[in-house]
Amino acid sequence: MSRSTKIAVVSVAVVLTASTPFFWLLADPGTGQLVGASVQGATGVAALVWALMQPSATAQSEFVATDTGRAEATGGGRTTTGVRRPSGTGRATVRVERTGDATSDGPGSSANSGVDLG
Repeated sequence: MSRSTKIAVVSVAVVLTASTPFFWLLADPGTGQLVGASVQGATGVAALVWALMQPSATAQSEFVATDTGRAEATGGGRTTTGVRRPSGTGRATVRVERTGDATSDGPGSSANSGVDLG
């Protein structure tokens, strides 16, 4: 869940929960108002708990490539013995150690033994 969505859900939940006594006490408190206020308060608490339990959208991932083997690309192929991931797909820690040989042969072929963000 994105930060702005989480803030919006938490704000609505706090308003619902905090306003519960006001709605109940607006008129002569009766059974109907008590039930309505209870449902409203429970909804606010449930939304608050749900929003706080959601993982953050900015949680970082970690990609690791260690002690990889040899890779070869031919005839326009693409190979990597490290880590390959699309550019602009969020924040992540990338660690590449002791990668194997990566070779390419032929037109349009590419090889990488480190980090490929393309």
